[in-house]
Amino acid sequence: MSRFGAKGRDGCRAAGGAMLVAALVLAGCGTPRSGVLGAAPTVSPPTVAPTASRASNAPAPASEPGTPPPTSATPPRPPTPAVTGTRRPDPVTIELWYVRSGRLVPTRRTRPATVATSRLALTELSAGPTPAEAATGMVTLLPSTVEVTRIADGVATLGPVPLADDPPDRRRLREAQVVWTLTQFPTVRRVRFPGGAPVGRADYPGLLAPIVVTGPSVGERVTAPLTVSGTADVFEATVSVRVLDDAGRQVAAAFGTASCGSGCRGDYRVVVNWRTTRQQHGTIEVYEVSARDGTRINTVAVPVLLALPDS
Repeated sequence: MSRFGAKGRDGCRAAGGAMLVAALVLAGCGTPRSGVLGAAPTVSPPTVAPTASRASNAPAPASEPGTPPPTSATPPRPPTPAVTGTRRPDPVTIELWYVRSGRLVPTRRTRPATVATSRLALTELSAGPTPAEAATGMVTLLPSTVEVTRIADGVATLGPVPLADDPPDRRRLREAQVVWTLTQFPTVRRVRFPGGAPVGRADYPGLLAPIVVTGPSVGERVTAPLTVSGTADVFEATVSVRVLDDAGRQVAAAFGTASCGSGCRGDYRVVVNWRTTRQQHGTIEVYEVSARDGTRINTVAVPVLLALPDS
């Protein structure tokens, strides 16, 4: 090879190296390239659902101390309140008609509700008065075996009634007890006794006292003001009321007018008020003022509990 050829190759190698160095220098000193990458992501990457191959009872990975537990995508359901049972039905108050001094007198009972109210009424009626009611002279003439066998078209049919050989007056009072007690219910207008036709209240006239007190009842807890109610057949339809304390002293008095006067029976309502500083036993007296001498006649005394007004 000629000296010229060797030098030519060396010169080319030197020039090539110089050009490479220059290109590298130019690349490092040139203007950097830039571009828009967009806004940074604001949501976390989607959670990867567990695969079917992972066992359902595999332990969850431990979390770092102080790290809140992971939240579920479905909010928890509110706890279901425990069932405490059905609501008890309200009690029922029934009216019972007993006998005192040969006349019908009413009282009341409050008992648990039942669909067989007629059976309940006859059971209470045959059981007789309470000791407090008996102390006022109330009695019952009804045996415990009497029961209602059917109620249809407003007529209550009774089963066999013993003691049919009683004197007529006693038998009439016993039947009136049943009739007046059962006809308080809207489904009963008349009562059929064995072997007889249906009868109602109008078939037993003259068995009520001149003054009948339907409220308050014997032994009832009462507060002032108190409404005294019932029926009466008195002179000029005037009904008087007074309140006695446990020592028998009069602490209040009032009067009212029945809806019908002398010779007919009407309804009355008298409101009476009093003051007391303590709870005590007392008496509500309902009476007629005699047109002849102004004395109290046809008096009905109802023992009660005089209570302090409810706060």
